[in-house]
Amino acid sequence: MDRQAQFRAREALIFQVAEQLLLENGEAGMTLDALAAELDLAKGTLYKHFQSKDELYMLLIIRNERMLLEMVRDTEKGFPEHLAFFMLHHLHHPERTVLFHQIEERLSTTGQGINHLFNEMYQIRKSRLRIIIRMTENHLASIQSKMSSRDYLASIWSITHGGAAILNSSFYQRYLGCRDTLRVALIDQALMMPKQINLTESVA
Repeated sequence: MDRQAQFRAREALIFQVAEQLLLENGEAGMTLDALAAELDLAKGTLYKHFQSKDELYMLLIIRNERMLLEMVRDTEKGFPEHLAFFMLHHLHHPERTVLFHQIEERLSTTGQGINHLFNEMYQIRKSRLRIIIRMTENHLASIQSKMSSRDYLASIWSITHGGAAILNSSFYQRYLGCRDTLRVALIDQALMMPKQINLTESVA
């Protein structure tokens, strides 16, 4: 393996372990000292891959965004499968969804020297959104729904992130039955919504 391949492999491992530590311990417990110790690397080696903890967090968020972009590029899946994949990506790991959202909001106002990473993240999201909008418009047309793609996508996002917040809440977890049952119910709700709009309007 050449040096560049070794660098990329080490970086992938750093990101994987950093995300694991972040999710297990939160921002307060995720230190670069702990990360270096977990990886058995010198702390200085970490700085070859990122300049600060804020930059590391943004790189983790960008890594997640790239994963979501690759998911929607799969042209063999239909809209219901894409919707289920997107929702389960968040609902199976609600702690990641909630924490990444909180970190992004904080860094958007307090982050130093990471504007270029925000620009990179927004470009990835724009690419994904272009694909999603076209896919959603085609789906709504195929089922002859009167719901706009903007309203539908906003509803999907709200259901998904609301569900993640509930699944991640220590308070609400006491009132949940089977977590998988809730996940399936949320996906079914999202899939049925455009059809329910049609039924509501026809009754009215």
